[in-house]
Amino acid sequence: MSSSSADTSAPAPARPRIPKIPFWAQILLGLVLGVVLGWVARNWDVAWLGTTLTKVGEIFVQLLKLAVAPLVFFAITISITNLRNVHNAARLATRTLLWFMVTSLIAVVIGLVIGLLTNPGSGTGLSSKDAAKPPSDSTGSWLDFLTGIIPTDVITPFTELKVLQIVFMAVVVGIAALKLGEKAEPILKLGESVLALLQKALWWIIRLAPIGTIGLIGTAIKDYGWDLIGSYATFTADVYIGGALVLFVVYPVLLATVAKVNPLQFFKGAWPAIQLAFVSRSSVGTMPLTQKVTERLGVPKEYASFAVPFGSTTKMDACASIYPAIAAIFVAEFFHVDMGIKEYLLIAFVAVVGSAATAGLTGATVMLTLTLSTLGLPLEGVGLLLAIDPILDMGRTAVNVAGQVVVPVLVSAREKILDLEAFRTARSFSIEEAEQDDSQRGAPVPAAAGAGG
Repeated sequence: MSSSSADTSAPAPARPRIPKIPFWAQILLGLVLGVVLGWVARNWDVAWLGTTLTKVGEIFVQLLKLAVAPLVFFAITISITNLRNVHNAARLATRTLLWFMVTSLIAVVIGLVIGLLTNPGSGTGLSSKDAAKPPSDSTGSWLDFLTGIIPTDVITPFTELKVLQIVFMAVVVGIAALKLGEKAEPILKLGESVLALLQKALWWIIRLAPIGTIGLIGTAIKDYGWDLIGSYATFTADVYIGGALVLFVVYPVLLATVAKVNPLQFFKGAWPAIQLAFVSRSSVGTMPLTQKVTERLGVPKEYASFAVPFGSTTKMDACASIYPAIAAIFVAEFFHVDMGIKEYLLIAFVAVVGSAATAGLTGATVMLTLTLSTLGLPLEGVGLLLAIDPILDMGRTAVNVAGQVVVPVLVSAREKILDLEAFRTARSFSIEEAEQDDSQRGAPVPAAAGAGG
């Protein structure tokens, strides 16, 4: 055989593959581009760029909200029925809610201490003209909160995105399905299929997070610049310091002492959900990824499918505890209203009991108005804080989602059902890998996998 023929038969060299950019790097790139483009739009008065950034951010948030109502309903309904496959389900549910309250109490105490030490409402340079009542649809009192839980019909909560009412209906349907037993199986099968479809669609939206980040961060910089942050410097620092203390001190201490696991390994496994929460500003929008990292950290699937959806709508250590505590002190100081021990205890009570008012959506305005109305503080104070809210909400949501993973790990460890080997080997992963793994999951894990305690 000639050398020329040998050459023609040789396999063609493989084309070099373009390396995939990790999701965290895409998010970071989106943050940087958002800041730069927002600065350009603001300082050079580039109208079309500002409009584009606003529309990109609005579309991303709207896509997340589009899936919220059905996702919350089916996720919570199915999560309640999945408890039938878990040993000692009632005790798991009770301990989960107990840890929700314990961590919320710790968070609100931290918020109160920081607020009292720093006086965030003093020396802001703001005046009473900057204060305005919040929109009527975001205000709330205890009466509104309690009566608003029960819907007047089954359609309005979905069309008007009243998440708390959706949660109420989902809980009722889930408990009813448990009582019906086999008769409810066809409906539950349909619900599981619908939930799988919604989660698949949400994975596609999650892939757009880096682009959404450019729009959201760019719009914040374009609209507010750095001057606004300067006026709220102490308040902004307080909220982020409080969140950092909970995220990097309280949670690690609880993991090390209560669950007796390595906190660094926890962050390694949970980081994909925490970073997505930071840019999306939505606990519900992050829910599929939150559940994924929770399961990969060794929490049984059946229990995780209960704890994470409930946590995504009711577990808000930053939005419902740290933020309202500091914000209430800010408003009281701004309007020169004295507060005492009774008022601080009321803040703690609202944070522990009323956290469901945040409902896993972007922003914590409803929770803040609930706190201010309980204390008798002017609701105009909410208007002072609305401008800075998008910047604060990123850090708040990241802390919220971290707490939604911490509690299932704590409860699973205490109940002896945490897969310690899975926890020790948990690692960060790409969005594509998580989506593929979620799609390939077959039948539910046998009940024995969730037994113990």
